[in-house]
Amino acid sequence: MPITTEFEYIKPKDMDEALHVFSVYKEKARVLAGGTDLVVHLKENLARPEVVVDIKALPELAGFTLRDGTLRLGALVTFSDLIASPLIKSKFPLLWEASLTVASVGVRNRATVAGNICSAVPSADSAPVLAVYEAEVLTRSLKGERRIPIADWFTGPKKTALLPEEIVTSIELKLPEKKHAGCYMKLSRYEGEDLAQGGIAVLAFADNTYRLATCALGPKPARCPGTEAVLSGARLGEKLLSKAKETILGEVSPISDIRSSKEYRLHMTQIMLGRALGSAVARLFGKGAKYGTENIC
Repeated sequence: MPITTEFEYIKPKDMDEALHVFSVYKEKARVLAGGTDLVVHLKENLARPEVVVDIKALPELAGFTLRDGTLRLGALVTFSDLIASPLIKSKFPLLWEASLTVASVGVRNRATVAGNICSAVPSADSAPVLAVYEAEVLTRSLKGERRIPIADWFTGPKKTALLPEEIVTSIELKLPEKKHAGCYMKLSRYEGEDLAQGGIAVLAFADNTYRLATCALGPKPARCPGTEAVLSGARLGEKLLSKAKETILGEVSPISDIRSSKEYRLHMTQIMLGRALGSAVARLFGKGAKYGTENIC
């Protein structure tokens, strides 16, 4: 399908030029990084920008670093970049695991983590993982920089806290100081490329505290504080898990759509929670499946 929408294409030579374009065009400008969503939207006339700003040549947006316990992901970092990194696999294995579930190899080669959260679809695989790592999104405009907690980033389906004149420059995640392990459990209709029908990310800590977040189980990805509170401070057992499964149903609000019914999603939420918690706790004690295996329901 050809792109029939007319727009101006700009490839800025530096960040100042890019920010100037967005200060002028605001919501009429769109960023081109990986382009896996934008190109589709242009072809289907879902996006009709006046200008497309290609940021792929801006070096300050590339690469990732781990310094003083903080991982900085540049806005151009792709999911394939994360998968190929021994650093990510060893220090942030939950992020590595979730990256393996994103679409197909071809999409992962192009799709950026920043673009995934800017698209803000409820099923974004990176979102629950970033939520349990309590990530922050860094943005810039000509007015200055902002640091937005991931908990405040998603404001609704396909909506974010990003202002029209801003560009996402990076995402930062802090490595938890306490011993921990995690699991990202994704519900898909088949093995391979598919959007999540539901997803749950878990970080389990050695002091019996937990962080939980979901995607595709509500209008936006979100933490589950009520379920976290139920689990906090106690060893995981059948009674506790049963109470957690009951609690999480009050924290999700799935819909019925072409991929799944509301009732099926609610049923599988409890199953995913049990499996994700069990896997995370097993990994915490050096047992269980390796990261990247057995994480698809």
